Amino acid sequence: MAMNIIRNNLSASVGKYLQAASALKYSTEMLPTYKTLAVSVPRPFVYMVKMNRPEKLNAINPTMWKEFKECFDALSTNPDCRVIILSGAGKAFCAGIDLKGMMELGQSLIEHEDIARKCKVMEHKIKDYQESFTAIEKCSKPVIAAVHGACIGAGVDMISAADIRYASSNAYFQIKEADIGMAADVGTLQRFPKIVGSDSLVRELVYTARKYPVTEALESGFVSRMLDNEESLLNKSLEIAENIASKSPVAVQGSKMSLVYSRDHSVQEGLDHIAMHNKAMLQSEDFLNAAMAQAVKGDPPIFSKL
Repeated sequence: MAMNIIRNNLSASVGKYLQAASALKYSTEMLPTYKTLAVSVPRPFVYMVKMNRPEKLNAINPTMWKEFKECFDALSTNPDCRVIILSGAGKAFCAGIDLKGMMELGQSLIEHEDIARKCKVMEHKIKDYQESFTAIEKCSKPVIAAVHGACIGAGVDMISAADIRYASSNAYFQIKEADIGMAADVGTLQRFPKIVGSDSLVRELVYTARKYPVTEALESGFVSRMLDNEESLLNKSLEIAENIASKSPVAVQGSKMSLVYSRDHSVQEGLDHIAMHNKAMLQSEDFLNAAMAQAVKGDPPIFSKL
C-alpha cells in the first residue's frame, strides 16, 4: 500500500511537471507580437504584459491604446493564461497620455467645422480609449499591476482597472488631468473612488493633481504591497501570480466575474448572480478534485485548462 501511495504521488508530480512544461513551451511558441507591448511567459500559465516604450516613459500613444484592448481580449480567452502581470519597461511605469497623439487627434478635428460633427468624432475616440482599459477589468484572468517609478494620468486609469496593485518604494501616482485642462475620462473617476476609502482624499487628488506617494497609496488602500525595489516588486508579483495560477481556473475566473459584478450591483443582485453561475460550476471536475484533495489532505490537484 505504501508503494502505491509513493507511486501515485510520484506520478502526480511528474504529470504536474510535464503539464507545466508543455504549457510554457506552447505559450512561448504562440506569443503575439505588438509594437508597444512586450508579452512573455515567465512561469507556466503566468503572462507578463510589459509596456515597451521606455524612451517615452511608456506614455500611451494611439497604437498602445489599440494594442491594450487587443492584448487583454486575446489573453482573456487564452487557455494557457491564468494570471497576468502588468508592468512597464524602463525607469517609469507610465507617464500618461502621449500628448503628441492628442495633438494629432486635434488636427483630425480641423476638417469638421460643425461642433456636432467634431463631438461625434471625440465621443467615438473617448469610448475607444475607455474600452482599452475596460478590457483589463473585463479580462477573465486576474491582472496584477506591478508599478515602479511614475504612474501618471492614464497610468492611474489603467491600474484602477487591475485586480491587484503592488508598487516599489520609488513609485508615485498622479491624477494629472486637471493640470492639462481636462477631467479624467477613461476610468479613474469611476473606479478609483471605489478602491480608496476616503472620498475627501479622492477629491483632493483629483482637484489638485498633486503627487500621491506610494506610502500614502499603501496607507489609503490603493496599493496592497510596497516592495523595496523593482526587482523585489517583480519577484513578489511572480510569487503571487504562481500561487493564483496553481488554483482552479474555474474558481479564480468565477470569483473575478462575481467581484466585478457585485461591486456595481446590490448585495442581493450579486448573490443571485453567483447562484446562477455556481449552479453549473459546482458540478465541475475542479470542485470535486479540489474538495477531495482537501478532505484527504493530499497533494493539490492538477487542474486542466479552461
